[in-house]
Amino acid sequence: MSLRNLHLILYLLLLTVVTGEILRPRFYSETCPEAESIVRREMKKAMFREARSVASVMRLQFHDCFVNGCDASVLLDDTPNMLGEKLSLSNINSLRSFEVVDDIKEALEKACPATVSCADIVIMASRDAVALTGGPDWEVKLGRKDSLTASQKDSDDIMPSPRANATFLIDLFKRFDLSVKDMVALSGSHSIGQGRCFSIMFRLYNQSGSGKPDPVLEPVYKKKLNKLCPLGGDENVTGDLDATPHVFDNQYFKDLVSGRGFLNSDQTLYTSRETREYVKRFSEDQGEFFRAFAEGMVKLGDLQSGRPGEVRFNCRVVNRIHNDVLLVS
Repeated sequence: MSLRNLHLILYLLLLTVVTGEILRPRFYSETCPEAESIVRREMKKAMFREARSVASVMRLQFHDCFVNGCDASVLLDDTPNMLGEKLSLSNINSLRSFEVVDDIKEALEKACPATVSCADIVIMASRDAVALTGGPDWEVKLGRKDSLTASQKDSDDIMPSPRANATFLIDLFKRFDLSVKDMVALSGSHSIGQGRCFSIMFRLYNQSGSGKPDPVLEPVYKKKLNKLCPLGGDENVTGDLDATPHVFDNQYFKDLVSGRGFLNSDQTLYTSRETREYVKRFSEDQGEFFRAFAEGMVKLGDLQSGRPGEVRFNCRVVNRIHNDVLLVS
């Protein structure tokens, strides 16, 4: 049998297996038993290189799973025939640390070629980002397939703006069978990481078109943000999402209670009657927040489109078959 025919058969077998699998823990226990330890090792390396990177990787799960399920579509680069999700309104100049996923994929390909999907890498890496920064650890379900395409329009139509309020967020999460409690807990992902000045300029200088700042902002905190993000300044400058941006804890919720939420979509969780009680509970009980967050991440990871998929060899491009030869486009 020729090498190219062997590649073709291997690819078709992989596509069939991954398409038919149901998500379950320890999916790679026989085919790649070291998969989860390899992902955590690479995430530790990334964190040591740049502490912020693990928060950025965790955010990929949210931006991936809400758009046609958890299928690594967010990782795909644009092609002449496809406008992907990286340049969508919520992602452009915002999502980052794709190279961390590339490093993880490279390490997994060396250990277990053509076995672990990029979609599963995102799920494992997101869990590890939380665990490595002091947050909860949980068992992840694996066996996802990687999408064959991506859609900028789908991302634009679904992902919320930093201006979103609690009512909008509740409705969005409800579409995916995620409860109000799930939504508030998962918003706690902002316990680590940073956001851009671009996302808060309207809060500081023109909330709701008033020409004035958001009156909910605590005065000392508002002064700090004004200095960080002056009118006419560089809107790509970043600020901490909470007071402990490198530690996953419940400080995020304590900050919301005190009027020190960075994003409007965060602070509105405390000003809204529908979500305030959960914010208060999580601010007072870190253990309850950790449990709710882990449960929410598992539910988020269950979102699937049901579309055909594959195991990509490179997370940024889909595999292609042309003239009976397996190629990577």
